Amino acid sequence: MRLLTCQTMRDGVMVSAAFLVIGGVLIYAAARFLPAVASLPLIANVLGIICLLLAPIILISTFLATVWPGSKKKLEQCDRSAVCGH
Repeated sequence: MRLLTCQTMRDGVMVSAAFLVIGGVLIYAAARFLPAVASLPLIANVLGIICLLLAPIILISTFLATVWPGSKKKLEQCDRSAVCGH
């Protein structure tokens, strides 16, 4: 099993973006919509902050995996035209 592939790099970026959006939505929902029942806004805020903290960690680790020595050879075969839309 190869850990560093083109698909895992794309997945890392997509998961990071998803965590960023989910974190923002959770914090906004906790501030605007959730009733103060059973500490529900606090739970949503904590989960939102965790998501917002995980987003850059995942993105940075994806970046570091691509610039790690030896990864250039593994990623040379990536089809960049699928990402660029060409």
